[in-house]
Amino acid sequence: MKAKKVTSLVLSAAMVAGMTTGMATTVMADDEQVLKLAVVETAYGQDMWKNVCAKFEEANPGVKVELTIDKKLEDIITPAMKSGDYPDVIMRAVGSESALTETFIKDNNVEEMTDVLEMTVPGEDVKVKDKILPGFVDNSITNPYDDGKTYLMPMFYGPCGLFYNKGLFEEKGWEVPETWDKMWELGDKAKEEGIALFTYPTAGYFDAFFYALLHEAAGAEEFQKALKYGEGAWETEGATKTFDIIEKLASYTEKTTPANANDNDFRKNQQMILDNKALFMPNGNWVIGEMADAPRADGFEWGFTALPAVEEGGERASYTFFEQIWMPKGAVNKDLGKQFIAYLYSDEAAGIFAKDGNAVQPIQGMADKLDGDAKIYYSIYDDGAVAVMDAFATTEPVEGVTVRSTFFDPVNSLVSGDKTKDEWVEQIKKDSDTLRGALK
Repeated sequence: MKAKKVTSLVLSAAMVAGMTTGMATTVMADDEQVLKLAVVETAYGQDMWKNVCAKFEEANPGVKVELTIDKKLEDIITPAMKSGDYPDVIMRAVGSESALTETFIKDNNVEEMTDVLEMTVPGEDVKVKDKILPGFVDNSITNPYDDGKTYLMPMFYGPCGLFYNKGLFEEKGWEVPETWDKMWELGDKAKEEGIALFTYPTAGYFDAFFYALLHEAAGAEEFQKALKYGEGAWETEGATKTFDIIEKLASYTEKTTPANANDNDFRKNQQMILDNKALFMPNGNWVIGEMADAPRADGFEWGFTALPAVEEGGERASYTFFEQIWMPKGAVNKDLGKQFIAYLYSDEAAGIFAKDGNAVQPIQGMADKLDGDAKIYYSIYDDGAVAVMDAFATTEPVEGVTVRSTFFDPVNSLVSGDKTKDEWVEQIKKDSDTLRGALK
């Protein structure tokens, strides 16, 4: 499930060996310090975090990393936090159903991380900011308050797009559509064979899809205005195109999708791609690991593509999802926590994440060391797709209104017919007015 996990990748043995051999990581820490680290367990598993923590402890005698890792992290750490006992470092991305990270942001309870960017990576002679790929800081996710300061640090990343059965396309002689008009033509062909054009795991997966499509249809300037709930942002030609495409796509979506679009049954929707019951679904490449043991049609082979262009020769976009690691203001060991976060950008830590979890960070030189399926996903940008990274601006808490409930969850109702496009757009306009007034 998108918790949000990012990449299920195959890396070369040479890469791993090169990253984990000969590293000397030293972080100065006082004796008998305990660092409380809370991590949501995803498809990457627990081993990579346990091994990274062990290496950090090994380099820092007297330091103990107390790791809490669980699929339902919020259920574990929330009771203690209510009594003022906070983890020092939390690995939980924005966009989760619990909205844990967004709540901390809205309440101004996230520690600033700008100084971490200026720190030297432990065991190396390079600053953290110089290890991170361009664009992964100074965006609306890492810098949620628009004050030029960083509060969330980027971690594992990977492109999101449309997954499909490459084997089925080869069998049928179908081409992957490069425009939405071609997509509708393919949808009609597939319908004749009893195959739906589209499905999705849960409506929450429309975040990456919506951002990429809006960027394609509206362009960068209007896109940024919409993310800040700007006046008239949803009345532009680009916004109208976005809503029209999603409305039409809903009509091509497998009708059983909404019934299974929840945290318990989402794999049933993903299974439709493996069973050739639907052609495309939005996802990140963690889905490959999630569905590794699932049955599949003969000749099945994962395929991956950016969104079709709105018009011939137009932009094709792929939202780049990345997870974030951060520190609550209530953390006790802030200095040690920041040293630990800086260590996560070392070649040593990156090698462990890659080897033990197939998790890739936005670190200089990492993509060059990928092979196998990973090359397919990361080459999407080499092939001309535009990387989209930003998200809706953070606001003060607004009772009864969230980004997910306003922009993404209504897709279920569009597919089921319980809500019309016009009703959805009116809800977006109304809620945007409210959110605009609550901007931080």
